[in-house]
Amino acid sequence: MWTKKVASDLGTDGPMLVAVDPGSMLGSKMVTEGFGVAGGDMGIGADILARASLSDEFAEASGKYCDSDSHRFADPHAEAANGAKVDAVVKAIESLI
Repeated sequence: MWTKKVASDLGTDGPMLVAVDPGSMLGSKMVTEGFGVAGGDMGIGADILARASLSDEFAEASGKYCDSDSHRFADPHAEAANGAKVDAVVKAIESLI
């Protein structure tokens, strides 16, 4: 929600902002302890971040959500279309930063 809203507010004059899912259930201590599973390859997360930084695929992607599980840009959760909820989330995040 935050990425889409801020990218929209900044328009083409702002930096490129993309929400990135670094990969479901990555093999980290947090996943192991939090979910009780070993998780997947940490390289999935590294790959998506490298692609976001370096590839032309992301050149016009500001405000989009990249789902690394499906290896494509995808629609965010349906609640991201709810303007009132988006505003509330952005306000809460901005109060913390």
